[in-house]
Amino acid sequence: MQAREIDTLIEARWVVPVEPHGVVHEDYAVAVDAGRILELLPREQARARYRPRARRELREHALIPGLVNTHTHAAMTLLRGLADDLPLMRWLNEHIWPAEARWVGTEFVHDGTQLAMAEMLRGGTTCFNDMYFFPDVVARAASACGMRACVGLIVIDFPSAWAADWEEYLGKGLALHDEYRADPLIRTAFAPHAPYSVGDAALGRIRTLADELELPVHMHVHETAGEVERALEETGRRPLERLRDLGLVSPELLAVHMTCLDDAEIDLLAQSGAHVVHCPESNLKLASGFCPVERLARAGVNVALGTDGAASNNDLDMLGEMRTAALLAKAVAGEAAALPAADALRMATLNGAAALGLGAETGSLEPGKSADLVAVHLGELETEPVYHPLSQLVYAATRHQVTDVWVAGRALLEDRALTTLDPGSIRERARAWRGRIAASDPE
Repeated sequence: MQAREIDTLIEARWVVPVEPHGVVHEDYAVAVDAGRILELLPREQARARYRPRARRELREHALIPGLVNTHTHAAMTLLRGLADDLPLMRWLNEHIWPAEARWVGTEFVHDGTQLAMAEMLRGGTTCFNDMYFFPDVVARAASACGMRACVGLIVIDFPSAWAADWEEYLGKGLALHDEYRADPLIRTAFAPHAPYSVGDAALGRIRTLADELELPVHMHVHETAGEVERALEETGRRPLERLRDLGLVSPELLAVHMTCLDDAEIDLLAQSGAHVVHCPESNLKLASGFCPVERLARAGVNVALGTDGAASNNDLDMLGEMRTAALLAKAVAGEAAALPAADALRMATLNGAAALGLGAETGSLEPGKSADLVAVHLGELETEPVYHPLSQLVYAATRHQVTDVWVAGRALLEDRALTTLDPGSIRERARAWRGRIAASDPE
């Protein structure tokens, strides 16, 4: 039988497809053609069956699906470390919002997004779900470098350099949605900032549009106990109850943070099919509280994983986020078996893709899906010996062990070198922004 010619054959010591759950294939290969996965099969069979134009041999690596960072503010990488060790509202009111009011524009968002994408690709993230001003700039930057992105159509009740009021935010967002509706790598989601910063009129309109366009609604919800207490004082309702009354608690909702939940709210999320996006390191750093991941998972809620922005994390490291999520879940649940390694990897891949409506496209290594793949070198001293590759990925590996990244079959990282972004230029622009912003910060 004549071997079939294909674009790429990627051979690895271990292939971790995520679906089926918990499976690890040893000495396997992934056949890729026209940007999609053709087959996962033993290496020797693959060599007999396929004649690749390019072959990548990864003899000490685990090959996993591309990581999905389900909550980012990408451009805020330029505010990394600006104001640390402060509670959320003081951090926002005294430092972040003033800096944004002064500096955010197309250049800031472009440079910050490129810095974020470079960091994420070097850490194995192939898809990010963003919420920030100038989403048109984010979409163009992601498309230009070949990275998959869900770009948030930001809505907030106060004016910014992007829009004057919620109606203009929505108008500009809808135009952006129309521009990218056929793009294979860019999709959009409504991104109302939070219940305390977006009123009922805007949220009601978003609900109608989300139903019509079948778009996700990406929103900070129940980030802190203080947020919930203020809502009760001002409206007599908890924020999630208000969103339910507005028809927004649905399979389209991506509720980010969710550190303050009672049993009835967990049941509501499960029954409605809403998704929760867990950002453990940002929540820890801002002392925002603990998302009850184990209780949500037991109830059947899809829980995805995000880093939040680099201003509050302070990195966009999804491998690190997986480890923190797994360890924190055990401590919060009081159970060492809570959130095992396979579940943590699923949160960072297929759960995130499903939350974004991309579960049929990415998040696992299955025939027909986009070839979004990441190679992690487990042959480093820090991850030897390898008894269980899944455990090593979650509990021992670091982002510096990511060697290769593909999105839709295109190599965006080769042997740790970015192929579509210029790290030297990105570094220079980040340092120039540091000089401007530091000079204007009140502290």
